[in-house]
Amino acid sequence: MVQSLWNSSQASEKTTGLEQLVYRSNLIGSDRRVCNIFGGNTSTKTTVKDFRGRDIEVMYVKGSGSDLASMQAKHFTGLGLEDIRPLIERESMSDEEMVEYLGHCMIDSKHPRASIETLLHAFLPYKHVDHTHPDAIISLCCADNGKELAKEIYGDRFVWVPYVRPGFTLSKMIAESVFSNPNAELVLMEKHGLVTWGETSEECYAQTIKIINEAEAFIEARVDEGSLFGGEKHPALEAEVRRQIVSKVMPTIRGAVSDSKKMILSFDDQEDVLAFVGGVDSPKLSQVGAACPDHLVHTKVVPLFIDWTPDAEDIEGLKSKLVEGVAAYKEQYQQYFESNKNDGDVMFEAAPRVILIPGVGMINTGKSWALSQVSGALYHRAIAVMRGATSLGQFVSLSANESYNVEYWPLELYKLSLAPAETEFSRKVAFITGGAGGIGSETARRLVSEGAHVVLADLNLEGAQKVAQEINDQYGANRAYALKMDVTDEEAVQSAYAEVAVQYGGVDIIVNNAGLATSSPFDETSLKEWNLNMNVLGTGYFLVAREAFKLMKQQGIGGSMVFIGSKNSVYAGKSASAYSSAKALEAHLARCIAAEGGEYGIRVNTILPDAILQGSAIWNGSWRNERAAAYGIEPDQLEEYYRKRTTLLVNIYPRDIAEGIAFFASSKSEKTTGCMMTIDGGVPAAFTR
Repeated sequence: MVQSLWNSSQASEKTTGLEQLVYRSNLIGSDRRVCNIFGGNTSTKTTVKDFRGRDIEVMYVKGSGSDLASMQAKHFTGLGLEDIRPLIERESMSDEEMVEYLGHCMIDSKHPRASIETLLHAFLPYKHVDHTHPDAIISLCCADNGKELAKEIYGDRFVWVPYVRPGFTLSKMIAESVFSNPNAELVLMEKHGLVTWGETSEECYAQTIKIINEAEAFIEARVDEGSLFGGEKHPALEAEVRRQIVSKVMPTIRGAVSDSKKMILSFDDQEDVLAFVGGVDSPKLSQVGAACPDHLVHTKVVPLFIDWTPDAEDIEGLKSKLVEGVAAYKEQYQQYFESNKNDGDVMFEAAPRVILIPGVGMINTGKSWALSQVSGALYHRAIAVMRGATSLGQFVSLSANESYNVEYWPLELYKLSLAPAETEFSRKVAFITGGAGGIGSETARRLVSEGAHVVLADLNLEGAQKVAQEINDQYGANRAYALKMDVTDEEAVQSAYAEVAVQYGGVDIIVNNAGLATSSPFDETSLKEWNLNMNVLGTGYFLVAREAFKLMKQQGIGGSMVFIGSKNSVYAGKSASAYSSAKALEAHLARCIAAEGGEYGIRVNTILPDAILQGSAIWNGSWRNERAAAYGIEPDQLEEYYRKRTTLLVNIYPRDIAEGIAFFASSKSEKTTGCMMTIDGGVPAAFTR
């Protein structure tokens, strides 16, 4: 049952109608069983002073594109009710007319555009109104016998309205139906949701919870767990096996869904998902249609259901079915678009947003990890609705044409237009070794600032996690992901890429940056020192690049590798034979990979920096003292020494290298591979030639 979250003490602190509305809305949105992410709308009617100091009656209603769970006062729109109420006398009103008219009713031009369902709230004569999409209510409204069953639950206390797309017509229909039933306490919107009201904010919220729980109790009394979704056909594989399978197939999926625009993926194997994908009836049931119109923009009409018998040994078979399934889905979506399109419509990416795999779980796709999570969150709600509806009768949905008209409805598309514009590294995943260090962390921040998702791999897990947390606090959940990795450990490198495949689906950019440095005269260089440099700077870069190369080939959508070499890659550094030799190896390894990667669209380039002292673990250790000794100066004189030896008389900082990495990883260098770029202030001895 849904629990009331109302706290009288907290509520009493909200002194204005708008503050109370924010509080109530946040409570409603905090439980996704009550309202979909980005879905539903709430309102309150109150009195405020206008710009001339006059008392006017105003309705505050949710602004378009907001999410009830996180809304603040600034996300609501205030409209003058005196201007809106006369609209109910009209016979009809187009969407375009409604939007324009409501724009004139706003009490503050800086408020967001009002909700699509503003008139629904305005026409009802109640001070507080909630429109929600509760699982239990939509189960009832998406059952073929829902209206008859509603009579058993609510008697004569409800109004049932047939499915009509939100707007003027539906709003007027609801208002007139409520007026004609003096016992009405709620409205059930066929295939859509619930409307409730109250004279106080608390009363309205309590009514919403009460009505939902009445429906839920009715449904749960009829649920037979053993026969849900037709009974179990495919039991779930063990958790670790599921994860291993997903790590192997995610790059294949990512490549298949990213032919038009790259997608970020996420994996979900929660219990409700596993129960659904294993059901006898689920392949057919999943293709009936969306469980709620609000889902369509983020989930499309139907998911891709893979016809596969769970078998941990049949990875290649699963990959084949995934590739074939995605291709068939895109072809069907193209046909769906062509059959229903209106003048001026531009087709979205045809790839599925939801992919269901028996025994394994659900894969979600989106232009960002956050939006892939939205698709997943909404499909959890769809599963809950199908669970309820099939326990009551038959699950029904919108027609293909009406589904299309919602998916491509200008008023819904407007919400998408509110999202920030995509930038250079949007939809891309960057894997950065040495991610906790100066260059690595600065590069992560630079790439994320232009849309990337980043993986920070480092032996210093705590340091990498700190950088990731700072990034996520600024840019949103899971934009950065930290993991511990030793670049010299083949199994650790392979495991890291498997983890990233599960986390995001794959990789587009590799920054081979992990490093160390030692200094000693050649005749005093020990085999241990030599091997240390070769292992980290040679073998480590080889392993990181090789596993990336495999993954990028599997994706089939190209990629970019950037190696962080050194001035010493082309300059014979004094008392640094082991370090210089390993750095030279890196530069030539990058060229070798570039020669083989071209046919796969994999570019490999190298940056040659010098003396990056700021934020460097290397330069804050013995290397600083060793290099100072080699030049016969004090360690604290080293930074000035390096500046003076450059042609430009400048110091080099991590952000300078990050800019070079961003250039090589970007579309600006899409026709460049096998190249070396010096970022050293101009050290003549290291000029490439």
